[in-house]
Amino acid sequence: MIQKSLRTPMVKFMKENLEKSGCAIGNKFIRAINCQAKISGGYVRGEGVLVCSNHMNIQDEVNQVVIHELIHAYDDCRAANLDWTNCAHHACSEIRSGHLSGDCHFKREFLRGYTNFRGHGEECVRRRVMKSVTANPHCSEAAAKDAMEAVWDVCYNDTKPFDRAP
Repeated sequence: MIQKSLRTPMVKFMKENLEKSGCAIGNKFIRAINCQAKISGGYVRGEGVLVCSNHMNIQDEVNQVVIHELIHAYDDCRAANLDWTNCAHHACSEIRSGHLSGDCHFKREFLRGYTNFRGHGEECVRRRVMKSVTANPHCSEAAAKDAMEAVWDVCYNDTKPFDRAP
């Protein structure tokens, strides 16, 4: 499934932009693993993008995870001082990944059971940022919420490497 993801336009675009930013990624940068935790994947500095193959059975889900995690990799590449233990840094990358990856597209939200028509995109990004940042052992729920609010405008409007939010 990962091999199919590598051929999608969005993944190709992200890989090209990682390389343009000076972060070459090898053949093992994106790989499938079995995960104990009930997560779909993650980005780990120095290891790359990890896709939890034991929790993925639909190609579109794999594509989404790869795109989301490549945005984290791009953020890590372009920000020399990105500190994943810093709640604001983590929140910013989650805001960007949620907003730019398509995670919060109306169709995906509808399939998850969220049917709010107005403002569903931002609501979804906020919900998913909180879920991810509170899973960071360095960020309490209050710290995650404060960090998200503090960086929201700058990070939500930062669409690099895209010209605008896809």
